[in-house]
Amino acid sequence: MAALALVSTFCPDRVGLVSGITGHLFELGINLRDATFASLGTGAEFSAVCELPDTVTVEEVEASLSAQPELAGAQVKVTPFDFDPVPGPQAFVTHRVEVSGGDQPGLVARLSEIFTQFEANIVRLDAQTLPDRAGERYSLRFSVSIPPERVDTCLAAVANTAEALSLNCRTEAL
Repeated sequence: MAALALVSTFCPDRVGLVSGITGHLFELGINLRDATFASLGTGAEFSAVCELPDTVTVEEVEASLSAQPELAGAQVKVTPFDFDPVPGPQAFVTHRVEVSGGDQPGLVARLSEIFTQFEANIVRLDAQTLPDRAGERYSLRFSVSIPPERVDTCLAAVANTAEALSLNCRTEAL
């Protein structure tokens, strides 16, 4: 099996980041496994579990990525990945939950506690402050793995919490 590495970058957001990073990794013979990209304010973060060919070290990947023009001024970190790269059953997304409305301090903590209470695993989380006609709208999107026997009560608890906070809630079973 190929060596595994976690490639992480953080830099100012700009057009061409994903193609620059992934194109360079491809040129090095690196295969991407799980990967994420997000704009965070005016910054951007890319992370990926990568399969390195035997001829490439984590140090070489870090040095070569750091030299890429798209990553000028970036924080680049490449480290060995010691976890199993094959997702377990808790990484299988069963539902998407979106909660939106006015920003509520502690909202992410409150909703994530509900998921924990019902033994639901958060697989992905995306939170954004978005402009709208009334000023700003906060949008949270959770991709979760909920045990089948807890789906109804878990989603009801999330919906009730959103309603109590005057937020919109939408769920989707996958």
